[in-house]
Order: sequence, then structure tokens, then C-alpha cells
Amino acid sequence: MEYRIGDALIHFVALGEGVPLVALHGAGVDHREIEAAVEDALRIGEGASSQSRGLQRIYPDLPGMGLSTADGLTGNADVVTALCSFLDHLDAGPVLLLGHSYGAYLARGVAARRPDAVRGLALVCPAAETSRNVPRHEAVRRDADAYDELEPAHRAGFDEYFVVRTRATARRYRDAAVPGQTLVDEVALGRLFARWTLELDSHDFAAPTLILAGRRDSIVGHVDATALLTSYPHATLAVVDDAGHALMHERPALFAALLDDWFVRARSGTG
Repeated sequence: MEYRIGDALIHFVALGEGVPLVALHGAGVDHREIEAAVEDALRIGEGASSQSRGLQRIYPDLPGMGLSTADGLTGNADVVTALCSFLDHLDAGPVLLLGHSYGAYLARGVAARRPDAVRGLALVCPAAETSRNVPRHEAVRRDADAYDELEPAHRAGFDEYFVVRTRATARRYRDAAVPGQTLVDEVALGRLFARWTLELDSHDFAAPTLILAGRRDSIVGHVDATALLTSYPHATLAVVDDAGHALMHERPALFAALLDDWFVRARSGTG
């Protein structure tokens, strides 16, 4: 499906019916990466709780990635404007809004600009204005057969992203991350990222929030994620050891359990 705002086109996939969950992927991929992680979490969650049922999952390609374009957009503030318009286009009432990395930064911008449109916010390995105290990138697990799932050309990218290197995480990288990497409009992203900083509202966001960070995340670290607690008074914070920036793939069972708890809180409207 497609939605046009001005000269930009937002491509998205919608699955299921029920309470809308809009999930925003990170930079350099497309919707397939976060779709794979969330759909896997929902399958895991079905065995423990009914809270993962009755969700309409909406996965847009962010501007300049996947099949979405960034024509007419000059910075991240314009991307937030486009996403707010996209939520209005869905006409489904307040949404559950989840973002990973760059997508989490944009999700914060949407929640600040339009808190009425967001009934719950989940930030997974959130990017910020800057990243402080980032740890050295090193593997916490490396199985000898992990690379059997990858083409030689993809092994370096896998190593740069994952700290848990198994056949399962290699398959996830191959199937969900690699395909979108070939569709990135590098010129458009350069333009958007050159005007990176969002004006985030200073008022506290009162809806139920989930903040997840990988202790071994060498891209954004975990210090800035921890500091977000002061702006989200109804947030659950988890800093996960033996996980990096690919936390949602590296610790899928824990990711599913924490999402399920967030679903419960967001649907009941309690922190």
C-alpha cells in the first residue's frame, strides 16, 4: 500500500486487524527487518498471553528507504511531519508506536508532536542527538557454523551489526536486513541526516512506554536510553546484557516478553 504526502511517497505493509501497531525500522534497511522481529515476537507471545492478539501491524518504509521516497523532505523534522500525516491517514485512532534505532528517534518526535495520536511508545535501541559512552564492538557469542548461512559479501556487515553470531541471527540478517540495504537512497538520507536534530517537546509523555537497550550496543550505547526515563514517567526500562544494537534479533524471547507487558499496559492505559 502507498500514501503520498506532497512529493514524498510512503510505502507500507499492513497485517491483521485490531489495535494499530505502527513499527518504524532503523536506518539503512526497510520495513522487512522490524517486521521480522515483531512478527516473531508475536508468535512467541501467543504461547504466554492473549495480549499479542488483536493487533493490526503496520510497517512503513521510512523515507529514502525501501519503496518510500523522500522527495521534498529536507530533514528529520519533515520526516516527523510526514509520519504524523501518515497516522492521520490511517484513521484508526491512537496507535501503539514502536521504533528501532533511527526509527525510535523519529517515534519520539511523533509522540512529542502528536501525543494524542500515540497510546503507547516503545523505543528499541533508540538513537539520539549524540551517543555517549559507547562500548567497544565485540562478539559475545560466535558459533563456528554461523557464517554457513551467509554469502561471503555479507559477512562483514553481519559482524558489524551483531554481537550474537549464530546460525539463527545470521538467517535473520540475511533474510530481513540485507534485502533492504540495496534499496537505500543514500543521497536522500544524507540530506535528511544533515538536519538531524528534532525539537522534542519538554513536556513529559504520559502514555505507557517501553525503553530497551543493549548493554553491548556499540552504535548508540545504553547511557542515553537510560537517561530517557526522566522524560517518560510511565516507562519500563531494560538494559540487556549480551545484546547489542540487534537486540530484538539477538534476544527474541526477552523482546517478546517485554513487548507483551507493554501491550498490557498500553491497552489498559496504565503506566
